[in-house]
Amino acid sequence: MKKIFLYFVLVLLAISMLVPFFVMFLISLSGNENIFTDYKNINLSFCSYKNVFYYIPVVKYFLNSLIVALTTTIGQVIIASLAGYGFARFNFKYKEILFYIIILSMMVPSQVNIVPLFYLMSKLGWINTYQAMIVPGFFGGFGVFMMRQYFTNFSSELEDASKLDGCNEYETFIKIAIPCALPAIATLSIFTFVTTWNSFMWPLIVTNTESMRTLAVGLTIFKGTFREITLWGELMACSCICSIPVIAVFVLGKKYLINNPTEGAVKG
Repeated sequence: MKKIFLYFVLVLLAISMLVPFFVMFLISLSGNENIFTDYKNINLSFCSYKNVFYYIPVVKYFLNSLIVALTTTIGQVIIASLAGYGFARFNFKYKEILFYIIILSMMVPSQVNIVPLFYLMSKLGWINTYQAMIVPGFFGGFGVFMMRQYFTNFSSELEDASKLDGCNEYETFIKIAIPCALPAIATLSIFTFVTTWNSFMWPLIVTNTESMRTLAVGLTIFKGTFREITLWGELMACSCICSIPVIAVFVLGKKYLINNPTEGAVKG
């Protein structure tokens, strides 16, 4: 009975999370004239999706978002994995102090860094470039902290076995530690990709031409801020398009979240 009740609660929670997506998709098919009318009289069509491609260069925005999100994710995973492994498995001078500084950096609101970061990008000549949108995302305290905590619990027996087989520290990291850390890497990758894909403020600040805008920034053209009325149908249609990569990344990375942490190493 307890298990049935638990499943019932989980189903209700799942439905409550899916309802907004259903409403968003329904509005995207309704057209701007029919949105605030009786739902029984709504005529569904894909006109809003066609209009999205008419008002903004969706393909260009989509590719920009994809390039920025994928590159940022790859860069942060590499740097966070190396730094996390170093903090977890090696002893060096000022190790604890440096790690505490990284932890403290997580407590600083991102808005505080916008002005100095913009100034730095300006001095480097990176304004309105991919570098400005990508490189700052490589470095994040959360990623280092998470990978460090995961590698701290890394099996010392596997590490010793790899050394007996003649592996150096680099080979142990690549062949043993990384396969074992796939669940943590998948979690960090999904989190970073979703955060970067949905990022609005930073791409808006460092880009000043239409060819460099991301999809999240392009959404604003349908809001009333830039025109007399808000084009709800087109806004929801563009939001649906924007949701596709996020859902795809979660579906592709989900299997790594439930694997045995040592499974990758055993297979290797």
